[in-house]
Amino acid sequence: MSDEGAGEPPVLPSRARTALLDLAAEVLGSLGETETPPALTRIRLFAPARRARAGAGPLTLALERDPAFRARVAAAWRSAHPDLAAALEQDPRAPEASAATPGAADAAELLVGLVLLRPDGWADAAVRVAGQMERHDGDRARRDLEESAAARLRGLEREVEKLRAELAAARSESESVGEELAAARRELRRLRADADRARAAARVAQLEGEAQRARAEEAVLRATQEVERERDRVRAAAERAEQALRAGREGRSLADTRVRLLLDTVVEAAAGLRRELALPPVDIRPADLVPAVQAPSPAGTAGAPGEQEPATLAALLALPQAHLLVDGYNVTKTAFGELPLVEQRRRLVEFLGALAARTGAEVTCVFDGADVAARPTGRVRGVRVLFSEAGSSADDLVRRLVRAEPAGRVVVVVSSDNEVAGGVRALGARALPATALVRLLGRG
Repeated sequence: MSDEGAGEPPVLPSRARTALLDLAAEVLGSLGETETPPALTRIRLFAPARRARAGAGPLTLALERDPAFRARVAAAWRSAHPDLAAALEQDPRAPEASAATPGAADAAELLVGLVLLRPDGWADAAVRVAGQMERHDGDRARRDLEESAAARLRGLEREVEKLRAELAAARSESESVGEELAAARRELRRLRADADRARAAARVAQLEGEAQRARAEEAVLRATQEVERERDRVRAAAERAEQALRAGREGRSLADTRVRLLLDTVVEAAAGLRRELALPPVDIRPADLVPAVQAPSPAGTAGAPGEQEPATLAALLALPQAHLLVDGYNVTKTAFGELPLVEQRRRLVEFLGALAARTGAEVTCVFDGADVAARPTGRVRGVRVLFSEAGSSADDLVRRLVRAEPAGRVVVVVSSDNEVAGGVRALGARALPATALVRLLGRG
């Protein structure tokens, strides 16, 4: 085997150069850090596709000047083409002679093998193979060009035939147009004769028109005088309409005054009837008639999911005749679940009493009665406390309380239980989570 001294490296065709750089880039990626030539340290970190493209120059120099790197790349090429490598090392001209024949070893791979293995006489053999590749590529390009030219020629021939057919059709059409032109000329002569007759008739018509114009001017003068008379009549009618409109407005003002007086009379009569009958204030509510064990009880409304702001709850409680239903333990376990149940109930009811006094809303607090041995006897003003009966839960009692309310009343249910919230929404109430009441109580 010979090295650089065997001859000047040939200029590789692009196909062979690409194959050589791809193989070198692949081998570079498999090298360890200590085995990598210093000039290729940065190139080794590139992605495989970019390594061959961006590092083409350094890779080419390394293959020429670094025998160790070239030997590694040659070993990779030899393992991929063992038969061709053996033939090259035995006689570099044997593969060269068959490279140009169809079905023989790829000339590009042969060039790569010559550059990497560098057997005796490799440079001359590489030059000859490169020349064969260039001639072969030139022949193929020429064949492609000839085939393209032939195809273009066939297309032009078809276009010429098409143009000939169009020319024949145009000639036929030209003959038809010529006949039409002759007919048009005859028609033009006829029209000119008709025009002469029409001009004579027009002169007669002009004289008649002047006479008619004089008669029309007289008619216009008479019509103008009639229009002036009609305008006078319209102005008189407009004045009468304005007077009628003014009278109508005065009539409507009188009617409005009568309606307002009648409304005030009805309101005062209703107030007098209430004083005369001495009607007592309402002290029984629908929630008082629902079966339950009396004690502190919660009420509420079902609303849209996610309404957790205390401002929403405060706005609902500010509405007239609002009823707040509270799922007691659901709220207490959210606010102060670490306390005993008795203390939870006491603290919640006290907070609800302050809320009822501040808002004026009806407040009912409901607790499960199954595990309560002794129910509290103390009452907090403004808060109705209820315990569910045996065999029933607080959730059922909340739904019965909502069902007992009249349609249209503002009923707010405070519970984070999705089943309870969904049930009361179906009954027309607004449902808010426990956190809304806890934050409102904390803010108050």
